Amino acid sequence: MDMDIKELFANGCFVPDWTEVTAEVQEAAPVPERKELRVLLDELAEIKENIENLQARSWYLGKLREYTENGFSRT
Repeated sequence: MDMDIKELFANGCFVPDWTEVTAEVQEAAPVPERKELRVLLDELAEIKENIENLQARSWYLGKLREYTENGFSRT
């Protein structure tokens, strides 16, 4: 009488190690890291600064593209 795990479970039987957590399961579900509010606010400020820098670069590249397409290349 060879039953697989699903049949055992359906019949109300559990394998002896059903409560043990395997290493795979532990690695798959990491514990979230709790951070201080000050650290989170500092990280948010850094993210905002990066966004502002990217916006400034985008504007600069747009102006450079406009200049090269319209002004610089026609001389």
